[in-house]
Amino acid sequence: MLAPLVQEMDRRTFVSTLAGGLLCAPVTVNARHVAKSWRIGYLSPAEAHNQIDEVFERSLKDLGYVDGQNIHLDRRYTAGRPDRINDMAAELVRLGVDLIVVWSPSLTLAVKNATRTVPIVFLAGGLGVLEGAVASLRRPGANLTGVTFQAGQENLEPKYLEMLKAVVPNLSRVALLRFAADDDAQPDDVVERAARSLGTRLSITGLRRPEDLHAAFAKIKAARPQGLIAPPNGLLYAHRREVIQFAAGIRVPAVYGFRELAQEGGLMSLSPSLTEIAALGGLYVDKILRGAKPADLPVEQPTKFELVINFKTATTLGLTIPPSLLQRADQVIE
Repeated sequence: MLAPLVQEMDRRTFVSTLAGGLLCAPVTVNARHVAKSWRIGYLSPAEAHNQIDEVFERSLKDLGYVDGQNIHLDRRYTAGRPDRINDMAAELVRLGVDLIVVWSPSLTLAVKNATRTVPIVFLAGGLGVLEGAVASLRRPGANLTGVTFQAGQENLEPKYLEMLKAVVPNLSRVALLRFAADDDAQPDDVVERAARSLGTRLSITGLRRPEDLHAAFAKIKAARPQGLIAPPNGLLYAHRREVIQFAAGIRVPAVYGFRELAQEGGLMSLSPSLTEIAALGGLYVDKILRGAKPADLPVEQPTKFELVINFKTATTLGLTIPPSLLQRADQVIE
């Protein structure tokens, strides 16, 4: 059930393991490290510069890298549009950057296909994308390394269903908004089996572009669900406000794959912390700029997913959050 599944994951273990692993990884000091001004590409599925980017840049600053001084950040944002991904990835390679930092599975795949030589640090990469791209998580053996957004082959969607069932005991109809742009989702039959085991009928609505949102919303509304699930995806993050507003407009409780959605008005979320991943991304960049090879830096996986509950939204929806769920929350927004 949900209790042991949530309790198994330990955020502090994730942070200490990742930081410790990077600090212990072999490194050859580059004599040009201090003198050289490094050019770093940065590719994100968001709409524009945001707090996650600020955390990453602050982590670099803490390590001695200041944009405009000894580094230059070439930032590109796809705004959740898959048609921009390949062009932006290729553009960063053409600029002759020394390293590329990239968010989301689909963007990671595009950058990997664009260069076999420029070091790549992926943040919130997907295991589906990594299959065949790295030799192993411990020793990638290629020009990319970073942090995945999954723990092993763990599938969060059944957990989202359990969370909805906990707040809506008579749950019988759930809509799942499948953002297909990242192509890293688990097979639908996994979550469908979980829904059947809970006595719930699941309807899956897929989309690839922001332009598909309104049609997807109309389809979901017509199905009259009692709950909504929106798994993590670059398109979701970029257009999270529209999704939050839609769920609020039809008064449907929703569980999201990013904590930012719960913080900005969504009901609940279960996910790794993007701010922690962003901060730790600076360690990867530092190691590589100092001479380490991505092939030698282990790919890390989260061991804890943070549970965030927006109590104010629950009250607005007339829902009672079970004490057992509240007690396990990493953050409760009053």
